Amino acid sequence: MKQTIKLFSVALVAGAVSVGGYKILESKTETNLAKASTAVQPIKLTPTNYTSNSPSTTVDFSLAAEKTVDAVVHVISTTISKTPTTMMEYIRGNGRPTLQQGSGSGVIISPDGYIITNNHVIDNASQLEVTLNNNTKYIASVIGTDPKTDIALLKIESENLFPYIAFSDSNNVKLGEWVLAVGNPFRLTSTVTAGIVSAKSRDLDQTDGKSQSFIQTDAAVNKGNSGGALVNTKGELIGINTAITSQTGSYVGYSFAVPSNIARKVVEDILEFGEVQQAILGISASSLNSEIASKLEIKQTQGVYVAGLEKGGAAEKGGLKKGDVIIELDGIEIGKFADLTGYLGSKRPNDTVGITVVRNGNQKTVEVILKKLEVYEIKDIGIEVTEVGPDALKQYNTKGGVSIKRVLRPDISRYALQGNIITKLDDIAVKSVNDIRKIISTRDVSQPIKMTFINKKAETFSYIFR
Repeated sequence: MKQTIKLFSVALVAGAVSVGGYKILESKTETNLAKASTAVQPIKLTPTNYTSNSPSTTVDFSLAAEKTVDAVVHVISTTISKTPTTMMEYIRGNGRPTLQQGSGSGVIISPDGYIITNNHVIDNASQLEVTLNNNTKYIASVIGTDPKTDIALLKIESENLFPYIAFSDSNNVKLGEWVLAVGNPFRLTSTVTAGIVSAKSRDLDQTDGKSQSFIQTDAAVNKGNSGGALVNTKGELIGINTAITSQTGSYVGYSFAVPSNIARKVVEDILEFGEVQQAILGISASSLNSEIASKLEIKQTQGVYVAGLEKGGAAEKGGLKKGDVIIELDGIEIGKFADLTGYLGSKRPNDTVGITVVRNGNQKTVEVILKKLEVYEIKDIGIEVTEVGPDALKQYNTKGGVSIKRVLRPDISRYALQGNIITKLDDIAVKSVNDIRKIISTRDVSQPIKMTFINKKAETFSYIFR
């Protein structure tokens, strides 16, 4: 009994010493923290719940694959090129006809056989053969093309209804969302690959000046996938696979798709108007970053800075001002220029767009009615022309003409034609884009084209294009 009392007493004393030592240590620690707080404030940590309350989910790609694989077709394009065998044939542009075949993909978008593909898949083709997943072959006709967005619309005919893929709203696509790429890489038909959305409104640096606003994904896309479907896990079309970034020509981790909203708008325009109706805002603008914001002495580092306004254009009439920073279109966030061009690419002339800007530190929303960009491509030369305003005509000291908006071919760009005013075509005076259309549609295509220009120095000169 005495031994028990002795052991208990020792334990009690030891415990008291331990608690006392802890309290002394705690007191010193608190004193040290108090002293340190004069230099650095202590961080208040929020307790973390390491057990997720979110329900466990698994993504099943089989349903999306089953719904889409039969609606993605294999497109074989046949082109005829002339191969010169003598120097004289080379000089004259003649030679022995040679058949060449290219391969790509397409997406059936309606039960009556309309197919979306890329323009570069079918460009210059003399015949297009479409093969369905069940190995049925059809000869396709071209309904219309839009080289700017690289979208083409084809049609196949049958008494039976075709499987097709429904459009989804590409504005609702989210970063990290699972997607499937369906196509025919390397002529391997009915191939499905999976990935996530890596970026939206991706602007690729192209030398041809095309407006870019791609969905970027890490789903494997290779040669032959062009024109194929990018779908969500519901099997809905969110994009048309179009390009890859690669030094080898094969997939290295990135692929790009034209958003479904843009592709759908192009198709609807071709069916309704026979050509794409491009809506414009009428501004010169640029994306923002911290360096540009510092030079402009503004706080916004994201958005689109309005550097100038077209006189009498949609933006000016709608109330936008130079120096505004566009941050939203119809409630959709605009962080960079590609966001703006991508959204406008899905709109039509006379559509009304709600534009939210930051002006002098305050947010303001204005309603702008978009105008139509009157542009015509002279394919035989490789240039685009557009209408000229009265101020520009006065600057160039001419009463009429059309402006060369863009040069599409590298071999023509050396002539520095962009911005010049065309006053005559084949010695016929032109005052509008419609005049150019009429002359091109009625002229003898075997004959050279003569163009008369006026440059910014008001100098007149002519070129003959053969």
